[in-house]
Amino acid sequence: AWIDRQPLLLFIAASLTLGLAPFVPEPHIVEKLRMLAAGELSRPIDIFDLLLHALPWSLLFVKLYLMARRPAS
Repeated sequence: AWIDRQPLLLFIAASLTLGLAPFVPEPHIVEKLRMLAAGELSRPIDIFDLLLHALPWSLLFVKLYLMARRPAS
């Protein structure tokens, strides 16, 4: 219910800022996903970092899913 009350723009802004920061040399989420795919994501700080940067994206996807399931009025 909390997600339904929040504007979509909030989740988009959070994903583009917190979800991608720092931007240089590459977004942190990309680096952590590469580490995960290579099996190198083992340190607790790296796992926490992945979860932190993935949270805004997860919330955005949940928001979009809930909006898509909502019947048109």
